[in-house]
Amino acid sequence: MDGSRGSEWELTARRMLFALLVVGTIVGTLTLAAYALSAGGFGVLDALVLIFFGLTLPWTVIGFWDAVIGFCIMRFARDPIAVVVPAVARIRGDEPITASTAICMFVRNEPPDRVIRNLDAMLREIANAGAGESFHLYVLSDTSLPDIATQEDAGFAVLAERWKHRIAVTYRRRDANTGFKAGNFWDFCERWGDKHEFAVTLDTDSFMTAAAILRLVRIIQADPKLGILQGLVVGLPSTSAFARLFQFGMRLGMRSWTIGAAWWQADCGPYWGHNAVIRIAPFVAHCRIPVLPGDGVLDGHVLSHDQIEAAFMRRAGYDVRVLPEEDLGWEQNPPTLIEFLRRDQRWCQGNLQYWPFIKMPGLKAVSRFQLFFAMLMFLASPAWIGMLVFGAIDAAVAPTTADFMHFGAGHALMALTFVMWFAPHFATEIDVLLRPELRQAFGGAPRFIAGIAVMTLFYILILPMMWFCHTLFMIGILGFGRSIGWAGQVREDHTVSWAEAFKQLWPHAVLGFGIVALLCATHPSAIPYALLLAAGPALAVPMAVISAWPSVGRWLTRLGIGRLPEETAPPEALTALALPALDKATARAA
Repeated sequence: MDGSRGSEWELTARRMLFALLVVGTIVGTLTLAAYALSAGGFGVLDALVLIFFGLTLPWTVIGFWDAVIGFCIMRFARDPIAVVVPAVARIRGDEPITASTAICMFVRNEPPDRVIRNLDAMLREIANAGAGESFHLYVLSDTSLPDIATQEDAGFAVLAERWKHRIAVTYRRRDANTGFKAGNFWDFCERWGDKHEFAVTLDTDSFMTAAAILRLVRIIQADPKLGILQGLVVGLPSTSAFARLFQFGMRLGMRSWTIGAAWWQADCGPYWGHNAVIRIAPFVAHCRIPVLPGDGVLDGHVLSHDQIEAAFMRRAGYDVRVLPEEDLGWEQNPPTLIEFLRRDQRWCQGNLQYWPFIKMPGLKAVSRFQLFFAMLMFLASPAWIGMLVFGAIDAAVAPTTADFMHFGAGHALMALTFVMWFAPHFATEIDVLLRPELRQAFGGAPRFIAGIAVMTLFYILILPMMWFCHTLFMIGILGFGRSIGWAGQVREDHTVSWAEAFKQLWPHAVLGFGIVALLCATHPSAIPYALLLAAGPALAVPMAVISAWPSVGRWLTRLGIGRLPEETAPPEALTALALPALDKATARAA
């Protein structure tokens, strides 16, 4: 093997070390939990709580060690990016683009004005970089709503006419959404794939600069064994309170988590379906996803295609890597809790379809783990809810709270769980605070620390909401055959009425207040501990409404809570998009 790609034994040693760390931490944490629950004896309810807690641990512990490793690389490596993507070291940044590259934008049932605006800014940058002849934009529509289809026909025709002498633009709309987004891309591959060497994939809410696209293409050009190069995706600046706090947390958590994961995953990295570059020939030859036989909810075409395609690309002998740089592309996050949960349900259904593929012959062990880990993100949710419910019952039936738990061990377990939950955030937060330039980019230490406090409380509330939503959705899938398709999203800021929030989230409120009421009637002293998981569901309805209020979003923006570096010093590429958060940041600077 090429030395720059790392030796097989070194990579195996990394993975073995990581596995030992994860398994050792899970065993130690379960031992502590078993002791904490053994006060007054260890009964059936205690065993159930321990089992549910054990089912939550793999996702939590893996995220913790990803963050620890990522932090060490960020702080102590001379070139952290080259550590996880060796091909970066071979790129100067001025190499000519010799390969023909398709830029594929996927759209479905959303007004096209924002997409056209984003694409126009991107094409202008590519043309100004002198690389227009190497790129061809394909707008791949699965729109089924006639009024939006009419808007697309007119809008994309104008875009193609505007750029026809500099960059080729092709608009195609399918009559049926066969195979969802994977089918949409496969249709492109069958029609035009042989005309291009690479494809850059973009979602409706994606934006990439020309510099980012050229960087990804140069790296994949330099490494003929690289099949997929996934760019790190961060949120666009937003004035929506919900989106602002959510993506501030994601921005802090993703960098350390992704770098740490890339250290041991290496050539079996992730593909997230957009803001990535793909080598088309091996993709066409090896990455077509079979239709799952049967007529059940989880059969048929796979809704979440990306991780399977990454596993197939690696099986074919090509590397799949992630490039953890924060200026490669942005996405627009859902502006409300209701829209976020709707998107999350689509991901949940798609990831649950991975099980048949885990058993497919020829997959790399790490690729199988990637598929299982993607499923575990949702399968762990019922375990959290089970632990909350049975833990509350266990506490309620105990003669005294002292018979329920050894509180010294219980407090240590809660602290350990909290640290592991937020380790990816903590790692990046410490790194930011130790770097003066980066600290100022986030608005300075006081604003940054205030943002961390608000964001942490926000995540403590929404995580259990998500887990309960996943649980209800999986009950609907497995018990009642309910499913969700690939529909358009509402991406513009909007309010959520109390009636709509209650209609969607009343079961959350029943769960949260039910747990509190049970403990209030039996052992009120246990309520503060239960609130770590029960507060979010209990407050789901007001959370959905208040986090969508424009006044709350304006207040957070004005105070700099959740400020991103793109607001402190707006990049020229983003200012062209006329984002409200950037407009306000620019006004403050003036």
